Amino acid sequence: MLPFLLLLLTSLKGGDAQRVIGQSKDGSCHCEVNSTMWSFPVLKYEGVLLQVKTCEGSLSSLQEQVLRSTIRLPQIQAQVENVTARLQPFQYLRHQGLYTVLSLRLLGQELSQLEIDLSAVHAQLNNTQTHKLSTEVGKLRKDVEKMQISDTINLKTVKENFRYLKNRVESCKTIPKDFKGQHRYCMKGLITNISEPVTTKISPYGKNYISGSWGKQAQMDTEGEKDSYWVQTLLNSHIYGNTLRVYQTYEDFMASVNHKDYTIAPSYTHADAVEGPSGVLYGEALYYHCFGSADVCRYDLKTNSVKRATLPGTGVGIKNKFPYCYYDCRSHSDVDVEADETGLWVIYTTLGNHGNLVVSRLVWDGEAQVLNVTQTWETRLFKKAVSNAFMVCGVMYATRYVNDYREEVFYAFDTATGKEDNSLALPLEKIAKGVASLSYNPIQRQIYMYNDGYLLAYQTHF
Repeated sequence: MLPFLLLLLTSLKGGDAQRVIGQSKDGSCHCEVNSTMWSFPVLKYEGVLLQVKTCEGSLSSLQEQVLRSTIRLPQIQAQVENVTARLQPFQYLRHQGLYTVLSLRLLGQELSQLEIDLSAVHAQLNNTQTHKLSTEVGKLRKDVEKMQISDTINLKTVKENFRYLKNRVESCKTIPKDFKGQHRYCMKGLITNISEPVTTKISPYGKNYISGSWGKQAQMDTEGEKDSYWVQTLLNSHIYGNTLRVYQTYEDFMASVNHKDYTIAPSYTHADAVEGPSGVLYGEALYYHCFGSADVCRYDLKTNSVKRATLPGTGVGIKNKFPYCYYDCRSHSDVDVEADETGLWVIYTTLGNHGNLVVSRLVWDGEAQVLNVTQTWETRLFKKAVSNAFMVCGVMYATRYVNDYREEVFYAFDTATGKEDNSLALPLEKIAKGVASLSYNPIQRQIYMYNDGYLLAYQTHF
């Protein structure tokens, strides 16, 4: 009998073993084995191979997308930053709800205040003009009452009508009895022509200091500093200053000799320091924009004391929020103090007036030693569309950039009537591109420009 052998063969499928019985014959082992259980899984292999190739393709595609994204992301980031920078000046429009429906309640409150102001003016004057204004305000009150019932009246038109009436009431307020006597210099109408520069000089601090203001003392009925010329240059970052230089005569000013320097504040960041090219020497005091605030300061040259007044309005633009711009913005030119035949003025803007120019009148009470803001007018001229502005006979004139060697007076707003004129085209020649400040002197009837370190003067004609 032949011996039997028992073999255990392992299957590739599932790791199972196959029991096979064999026989020893002629020195070798003979057995029958079912080899189908060890067949190569070709179909499965091909499936796995296809998945591997697909994964390799997907990986390559993802790597290519990552590479493209790495290149594209900085470009997208640059575009976002560019758009953000372009939109930033107009963010206040959204925050203030300029494009939303006008609040009837707020309009009613403002109208009530206007009626109170008008009643006070009417009680003082009681003339034809105040009667006419009372009639117009009464009509506006009826329109507002109708709006509360039916939303059929154009809100924008009503708001503009309200602004116009408010300006007219401001024009009537606190009119002195000798009004014509005080304004005898202002019966000549608007400026009709401006000369070429009649004075050209480099700033005594050098032309590298591109921001500041200068001129001749502007108060018409004063003996103190009567013939003085002054320069107030912003020596820190072209934004801040704390000194004033005064020359007693025009000859000293032109020769840059015999000057006196005044220290307005102990440092550039002191609360009394000058911010922006805003100053004007009026009598024996320098009026200017106070550092980091919505205040106008008065520095007394005799006592070295500083008094201040806060500008009225909702959200006064300060800290470079609403500088003069048009082409290039003049840093921190938010508040601009001016003088003319009628007194002192401040040109600025507020969020409440949607970034449009606001004009307020300043009055110094010498007896009480108090600086007051007595009247305020709102215009429709967007400040960042203006390169600079100045006052003449109660009329605000605004300029715009034409080219590197010329500005143009293109706009006038008359505080006496509340009316504006957009048809002006009076050229102002200049030496350098930027205009830091413009101011008017009622004694000389000259306009002074601080032109990127150059001091220019022009003669006005009416």
